[in-house]
Amino acid sequence: MPTPLTTLLRDSRALAALAVPLALTQLAQVALTTTDTVMMGLMGAEALAGGGLALVIFNQLRTMGVGMVTAVGNQVSAASAHAEDEQLTEEAAEEVRDVVRAALALATLSGIVGAVVILLIGQAVAFLGQDPDVVDTAWPVLLALAPGLVPCLWFQAIRQFTVGMRRPQALLQITIASVAVNAALNWGLIHGSWILPELGLPGIGLATTLVYALTCVALYVSARRDPQLGPLLDIRMWKTRRATLRRLTGLGLPIAATYGSEAGFFSVVALLIGTFGSAALAAHTAVNQLIYIVFQIAVGLSHAASINVSRELALDRVAAAQRIKNTALACAAAVMAVVGVVYLTVPELVLRPFLDPSSAAEHTATDIATNLLLVAAVLQFFDCAQNIGVGLLRGLDDTRSGFRITLVGYWLIGLPAAWLFGRLAGWDTVGVWLGLLTGLAATAVLLLRRYNRALSLRGGAEQPVVA
Repeated sequence: MPTPLTTLLRDSRALAALAVPLALTQLAQVALTTTDTVMMGLMGAEALAGGGLALVIFNQLRTMGVGMVTAVGNQVSAASAHAEDEQLTEEAAEEVRDVVRAALALATLSGIVGAVVILLIGQAVAFLGQDPDVVDTAWPVLLALAPGLVPCLWFQAIRQFTVGMRRPQALLQITIASVAVNAALNWGLIHGSWILPELGLPGIGLATTLVYALTCVALYVSARRDPQLGPLLDIRMWKTRRATLRRLTGLGLPIAATYGSEAGFFSVVALLIGTFGSAALAAHTAVNQLIYIVFQIAVGLSHAASINVSRELALDRVAAAQRIKNTALACAAAVMAVVGVVYLTVPELVLRPFLDPSSAAEHTATDIATNLLLVAAVLQFFDCAQNIGVGLLRGLDDTRSGFRITLVGYWLIGLPAAWLFGRLAGWDTVGVWLGLLTGLAATAVLLLRRYNRALSLRGGAEQPVVA
């Protein structure tokens, strides 16, 4: 009989097989957006301000659009769970094809609506106190970026299909290649190098749109050539069943709202910290970027755990679904412990890419950021746990509870705590981060409690969980 440690190691290896390529893919996507920002910075402060505004608007709608199709992987995983020797019955295969068609249809509708909203916001920001010159600079970038939302979401839909089928290997290679292609297109379209036209700053937007289109085609071709994926990748969206489209939309809307709420919450926190001065905001930006990079590991674990839960529950293996939660949290805790030790032992080293401690102008910001790392070492445990909790609930097709709980954790607990510790207690930026920690901890506890309760009901009554 295997010992608990043996079982944990076995489950960790199985989870890592899916989580590692997903986490690395997420990190490669961070490199993609970082490349755009670096290229804008090379063009000067005005270009960085206008291009940065355009990216903020686009990324907000892109993130919410990705949320609309995130549950596709869970649906594919559940539909394919009963495959024997990786061979699906014709009925199961048709169910997967139906989900793929609906996913692409939903991606198309979300992309079109999102592109229109991007352009509307691009016009509206002029009335929200933004510098008119910055708005004028951002507008042509938004015009170039907006059409890229549709192929971006097509890519995400096909990505979720490959993940749900537990064959995400091509994702990493394609995403890494896209970083190099994006850098080359950025440079060429900005300066008119090679045979490309000289577009200046809008060239970055066009490069991003072209990269989304190219990666979508590359992933489609890769999946089509795969002997297991190819027969299931049906792109005939006009054959989408309305019931399937409604189901995916019902699952996707709360996820998109959760992503949007989270992004909005952190934006408000940044505004609150900005009231403490530029040094505080610089410190917050630096440490927040570090947390964001490490957070991609949690995203990989969350997606992998979510897919595995869908699969295990489709096979009525409730105990295995509970072990997945424990394994994901244990893996996250191990990684975060190592990262936390690095934060505490060599803070100047991890802050060096963002802040120069030898610079008198950045000395105050570095001191604040060093203190924030003390909070971050603990905060990231709860940040990972709450993201894993959202993924686990998604594995139960319970996306509404995840949305409601994050609203409570972020807005009703986290934000008031940040204001209380930062303003009333007088702890400034560190106080705000303690409020963040409080909100994330509450969110993690509530999400995991909801998951445990849902599994106990599933194990007792063997009925689907209703959000």
